[in-house]
Amino acid sequence: MFSLNHGLDRAIFRPIAKGYRALPVPIRQGTGNVVGNLRSLLTLSNHILQGDFREAGSTAGRFLINTTVGVLGIWDPAAALGIEPQGKEDFGQTLGRWGSGSGCYFVLPILGPTTVRDAAGLIGNMFLDPVYQITHNTEVMDRSYSEHNYYYYRGTDAVDFRAKNIESFDSIEKNAIDLYSSVKSLYLQ
Repeated sequence: MFSLNHGLDRAIFRPIAKGYRALPVPIRQGTGNVVGNLRSLLTLSNHILQGDFREAGSTAGRFLINTTVGVLGIWDPAAALGIEPQGKEDFGQTLGRWGSGSGCYFVLPILGPTTVRDAAGLIGNMFLDPVYQITHNTEVMDRSYSEHNYYYYRGTDAVDFRAKNIESFDSIEKNAIDLYSSVKSLYLQ
């Protein structure tokens, strides 16, 4: 599976990420900000489940400021106000906070490296992610949304992440004696 994903990355994902990097910086930065702003809703729900209400308040404040003043998150005025992002949280991390061990490491097709706990967390993320809930319900507040909108959002997030990390991935690939072991070690860290 690792070899399949590596081949797909070289043939499809890396070239798409390089093409995305050809876009002007303000467009890429705005796109990354919007996706990050939407992603913060999942982080917010996981902060609450972890009992970290201080971080939940900070995340909610960032979301509200960036969605309103930052025009749907295109800009990040919350950072200018001193409310820095604290990182992403997901349900796999919440399970870990609740005491669940990580389980064995394995590689999923296209989604990449994971552990048993994080794979279960992927399923939990779907139920906790408000973007998923809005796009997968047929009608929310008298508006219809399509499921493919969620996958556009997730795909854009993946391309943005890959584009920001091209040099890092290239360095690992170039310098690793055993690429699989290096990726596994980095993931588990």
